[in-house]
Amino acid sequence: MGEVVDGKRESGRAVLGRTLKFLREQAGKSLGQLAEETGYDKSYLSRLESGERLSKVTVMEDLDGYYGAGDLLVRHWQAARFDAFKDQYKEFMELEATARVIRVFTPAVPGLLQTEDFARKVLSGAQTTADGDEAVEEQVAARLGRQYLLRQKPEPDVRIVMDEFALRRPAARAKIWHDQLLHLEAAAMWANMTLHVLPFSAGAHHHMTGSLTLLWQRDGSAVAYKEGNGCSRLIEEPDEVLRQRLSYDRLRDLALSPSDSLAFIRDVLEEHRS
Repeated sequence: MGEVVDGKRESGRAVLGRTLKFLREQAGKSLGQLAEETGYDKSYLSRLESGERLSKVTVMEDLDGYYGAGDLLVRHWQAARFDAFKDQYKEFMELEATARVIRVFTPAVPGLLQTEDFARKVLSGAQTTADGDEAVEEQVAARLGRQYLLRQKPEPDVRIVMDEFALRRPAARAKIWHDQLLHLEAAAMWANMTLHVLPFSAGAHHHMTGSLTLLWQRDGSAVAYKEGNGCSRLIEEPDEVLRQRLSYDRLRDLALSPSDSLAFIRDVLEEHRS
C-alpha cells in the first residue's frame, strides 16, 4: 500500500499526494492553473498534494480524466483511504473490497447505503471545532469510498438485513432523511442488492447490540466481522465463521421478504412525506 522510504513504509496518502504533484508538474500546470481549470479550490488541491487531506473518490475520477491518467489516481486513492482506519478495520476493508459475496446485518442504516449528507450527520456527533469538522469530512470521504466496491466489475452479490429501528430514527433534518429513504428505495432494486427489513415483530435477537458482516472471496474463503459495544472483531477461524453464518441465516429468516421490505421502506417514506 506504500513504498518503503528510509526503512519506513510510506503512507498511501503520501503516495497519492506525490502522484498528484507529479502529474500536475508533468502537465506544466501551477496549482493556480489547476484550480482554475478544474474548479477545485487551490488550497484544497495543495493539501491533497501534501497528503494532509483525503478527497472523495469523485475528485480523483475528475483528476484522472483531466490528466488522462486512466484510473491511476483512483487506484492510489483506494490504498490511501485505509489510512483513516484502525489496523483491524483496515484488514476488514481490504477483504471487503475484494469480496464476491457480502452479507450484512445492521441495526442502523448500513454504511454501504448511506448518502453523503446522512453519513456526515451520523459521523459528526458533537464535533464543533474546525479540526473536528475536517476529521469528519475525511471520515465521510472514506465511508463513501467503501461504496465504490458496489460499482466495481464484477459486482459483488450483496444481501443486507436492516433492523426496523434504523427506519424509525430519522436524521435531524427532514430533507436529509427523505433523501436517505429514497436512496434505500433505489438500492433495494439494484440487480446485485437484496435488502431485508427485520421488523420489531421478530422480537429480541442475538445481534441487537451490534452489526455482523460476512465476506466470501473468489476462492471460497470466508471471514466474519462483528462490531458493537465499542469494540470490533475480525473472525477467520472456519468453525466460528460458520457459526456466525448460521446466526445470520436465522436473522434473515425472521426478516421480511425483499418485496415486502421494499414496500415497508416505501410506507416509511410516505409517512415521512405526510
